[in-house]
Order: sequence, then C-alpha cells, then structure tokens
Amino acid sequence: MSEYPTFQHGSSRFDQSTFFGRFRHFLDVIDPSTLFVTEKRLQESVELLHRFKQGTLPPGVTDAQLWQAQKIKQAIIHPDTGEKILMPFRMSGFIPFGTPVVVGLLLPNQTLVSTIFWQWLNQSHNACVNYCNRNASKPGQVSKFVQGYLGAVTSAVSIAVGLNVLIQKASRFSPTTRLLVQRFIPFPAVASANVCNVVLMRHSELSEGISVLDNNGNVVGTSKVAARHALLETAVTRVVLPMPILVLPPMIMAVLEKLPLLQRHRRLVLPVHSLVCLAAFGLALPLAISLFPQMSQISVNHLEPEIAMATDCKIVTYNKGL
Repeated sequence: MSEYPTFQHGSSRFDQSTFFGRFRHFLDVIDPSTLFVTEKRLQESVELLHRFKQGTLPPGVTDAQLWQAQKIKQAIIHPDTGEKILMPFRMSGFIPFGTPVVVGLLLPNQTLVSTIFWQWLNQSHNACVNYCNRNASKPGQVSKFVQGYLGAVTSAVSIAVGLNVLIQKASRFSPTTRLLVQRFIPFPAVASANVCNVVLMRHSELSEGISVLDNNGNVVGTSKVAARHALLETAVTRVVLPMPILVLPPMIMAVLEKLPLLQRHRRLVLPVHSLVCLAAFGLALPLAISLFPQMSQISVNHLEPEIAMATDCKIVTYNKGL
C-alpha cells in the first residue's frame, strides 16, 4: 500500500478490515497535533472536501492534501451533528487532557477525599468524551446525560472507596503489600465504572435505536439491535483501555522506585511516574479503540424485519461511535 492511496471521501487511507490497519487509522485520529489547527485551516479543509464531492477541485490538489483535510475535519467535527467537538473531549485530546487524571488516580497513599476527587474527575472527563463522540444520528435528551453522568460517578467512587476500605481492614497484609495492592485498586474501579458510563451515557440509543446504512451510505432504517452491538463493542474497548494504563505503571514504578537514583532523589518520582503514565496511555488508547471498526457491519438477517424489507443489501453498516 502506498502511503497516500487514491482519496475516497469519508473513508480511511488504511484498511479498516484488519487490526493493524485500524491501529494506524486511529493513530491518525488521536494525533494531538490536530488540537492546534486554526479555524481558518479547518474551514479550508471542509471547503476542500466539499469541492471534491462537487467535482470542482482546483488543479494541483494532491491525494495527500485531501487525506490531511479529512483527518483535520474528522478530528474536530462530529460526523452526525456537524458541530465542533470541544478540545478536551476530542479523541485527539484524550491523552493530553487525560494523562494528569491518570497520574492522580495512581498516586500512592490516597486519602478518602483524594480517591473520591480523582475518580470523580476521571468519570467526568470520560462522560463528556463518551457524550461528545456518541452516535448522534438520533437526538438525545439532556436528562439522560445527567442520569448517566451521576450513575457513572457514583459507581466509580463507590467501587474505589469500597476496595480501599477493604484493603485498609485487611490486617494480614504487610504495609508494603497493602501499598502495592492499593496501587492496583483504580483498575477494577475505573473498568467497571467505564462500562456503566458508556451504557448510562448512551442508554437512549438502546431505546431509540441507531441509523443503519446501505452500501451507498443511505439510511435504510433505525435499529435497536445495531445499537446493542455498538454499545457492547464500545464497552469492551472501555474495559481494555485502562488495563495498560492502570496496571503497567504500578508494576513499572515498583521496580523504578528501587533504583538508587530515585531512592536518592525522591522529587523525581512524580515526573518519572507521569512519563510512565503518558507512555502507557499513548499505547493503550489506539490499541483499545482499534479492536472494532468505527463503521461496523452487521448482517441484515440479524436486524429487525422492517430493515430487511427496506433494502436488498445483505450487510449494512452503523457508526459505533468512539
């Protein structure tokens, strides 16, 4: 495959049928350089893509320019609403804005107040990311968002605090073992809360369904079955995502903190910890969201009968959301 294949509007320059192709695609999606795109550059990219669709491109425009324009548009503009996504809640902003929260979650010797604060902040950020990158082919209610947000925060805080209290009362653990176990507590709390977050934040999709498209990109119906598949796939990615982020850094830091350098210079522990978290986050995010294609396919036979009657296609697609 050449680096820039022939441009196709709305598609990816990487093969989405393979994990490696999706991984390379999502490295593009989470590229933080798109956070610095100016309003003028964004409008130029949107206009260039519009002119491509109209067949009125000026001479000399290359495939590389078209792919870059699409990358910019997809990073900033929601595909269903056509509105700009706020910077901290874009997938390209997930790592830079989320890393400080991960560092806070993994700080040793957490108090009850600090545990509650970091879990609340993490789920607040996740809730906004889930909402801003949801499938918005059908309008949602603000009340549903609020209910989902409260449910996600409550579940995360309850699980984290409950596990902390349990460990504190486990008298058979030595202080060193207790500290090590406490460092792993954020993972079960965050993983379970992430699933609650996705389900609660996008519950309206289950009750109202999401749009499914034929081979030409035309909407052929609204499916609750496709919505269930979309939420299940997204929930799986939200369980996988925190694994490297919340499991690897405690293991790595347990080794690094024994090194003479960090033993002598304790003030270096937090910067090193932050770098380890950033590296783990940068690896985990594209791996997790590459598990399933964003535009997933499903057999018409598995969907509602009215959809099968509305199209001759055997396979339809739906936007899973991120």
